[in-house]
Amino acid sequence: MMAEYWPFVVIIVAGWLATDLWRWLGVIAGNRLQEGSEPLYWVRAVATSLVMAVTAKLIVFPTGALAASPLWLRLAATGLGFAAFLASGQRVIVGVVVSLALLALGLAVL
Repeated sequence: MMAEYWPFVVIIVAGWLATDLWRWLGVIAGNRLQEGSEPLYWVRAVATSLVMAVTAKLIVFPTGALAASPLWLRLAATGLGFAAFLASGQRVIVGVVVSLALLALGLAVL
């Protein structure tokens, strides 16, 4: 019976080693960086660029239900959501809600 669960145990341990180990090393290394130092600016820039790359991939090459929406609708919802984010004093929730509402409205109309 235990032999049936070994693949899951291996996946869990390998997943932990691949993610959490590096996160802890990042925390340890990050605690030694001075606020405002060049390495910390670089780390922030890389993290921001990775988030934006994933976001752009979801917009340009979506999967699932989002793939049925036209590109112009996804781009318009993104752009208007970003404009709402800036107009609201950079409140993230406003940008997210406006983007999702415009996308949902566009999908309902189409």
